[in-house]
Formats: sequence, C-alpha cells, structure tokens
Amino acid sequence: MVRVLVVEDDENMRTAVAAELRGAGFEVVDVGDLFAADQALRQGEFACAVFDRKLPDGDAIDYVHRIRVAGSAVPVLFLTGLDSAAARVAGFAAGGDDYLVKPFRVAEMTARVVNLARRAGTGRSTVLRFMDIELDTARRQTKRGGVLLTLSDKEFAVLEHLMLRPEQVVTRAYLVEHCWDAATEPVANVVDRVVTRLRAKLHAPNVIHPVRGTGYRLAAPGAS
Repeated sequence: MVRVLVVEDDENMRTAVAAELRGAGFEVVDVGDLFAADQALRQGEFACAVFDRKLPDGDAIDYVHRIRVAGSAVPVLFLTGLDSAAARVAGFAAGGDDYLVKPFRVAEMTARVVNLARRAGTGRSTVLRFMDIELDTARRQTKRGGVLLTLSDKEFAVLEHLMLRPEQVVTRAYLVEHCWDAATEPVANVVDRVVTRLRAKLHAPNVIHPVRGTGYRLAAPGAS
C-alpha cells in the first residue's frame, strides 16, 4: 500500500484525516508533532506528507525547509488555518507542494493527496473505475461509457465516495460530513436530492442503490 504521513496536533482532526485517507486506500502513519514526523520520515518512504503548520514543537514550514535543504523530495501538503497570501507564499517558498486552508472538504484533501502521490511516481492512479464509469480525481472529470459527463461539485463528491467504497453501504450522515462544507448546515433530504440528479446524469443502467433508512450503495444493476 502507498504510505502517507499525517502530522497534526489536533487529535480529532488527525483522526478524521487519517481515517479518510485509509478509506481511500492509503497506509497512514499519523503523528502529533515534528519530532515524531522526523522519526517516521527517517524510517521509511512516503508518497506524501500532510503537515499542519503550527505544531507543539515548531512551525512545519521551518521543518520542511530543513528537509528540503537536506535533499528530501517527499511531496508536502500543508493543512492550516493560516489563509493569508503571505502565509501561502511562505509555505511554497519553504518547499511545500500544495496548501489547503481549514476548514476544508475531506474529499478535496484526499484528491490533493492522490495527485501529489501520483506526481511523485509512487501513488495509485487518480482514476477510479466501476463498470463503465470512470472518475478522474485529478482532472475532476467523470465519464460513463467513454462519454464525458457534467457533474456539480456535490454530485462529483458523492460519486467519488461511493466509488471509493464499491459494494459497501455509505450512510447519508457520512456523505453529509464528507461532501458538504463544515460551516454549511445541509437542508433535509439534501443527499437524496443530489443522488437523484446524479443517477439521472449517469443514465441507465442504474448502479446507485438506496439502502432503506441508511444511505446508498454502488453495485451492479439489479443488485438488492
């Protein structure tokens, strides 16, 4: 499995990010400070490292700058609440490859990690496939039977999470948590409405099946 390092001192955030990446097929090592991150990076190769900026033992951009000077090429994604232009510039100047401001959608974070791992030449493909459906998380494109589809951001996010877990039941609560902004309060039945539009755009045969009282499952046509 492709390995990703997550460095975040907020335990709840670290757990959520690590769980999302594991669900996307990565092997995740998660730590809470720069000392533990340094130990992990010395002991094995990683396709990507995800750093919070402000950690108990220092600013991650200083650490990333040091490992870049020392020759490390591990792709780095900064996850941080520091959203000024100066903070972004500092992150890239230190050797960061990508920068995502909190709060963020975990689906976008996962897509960015996949893209960085792919660019490093060690990651899995950015294209998810189920039957004749292809979803490219890097290009944000969806095709069925080779035909390009036009999906909204929410439709794309819902389909992505279903395709990451084929044949599994994905609850409505999970989809709301992972596909809607943390600052937005979704209205009633919002998931069902998005899925209805998504199923129409995917056309027949239908592969998104409702699971009564729970959520949805991506499965072959006619599956119960």
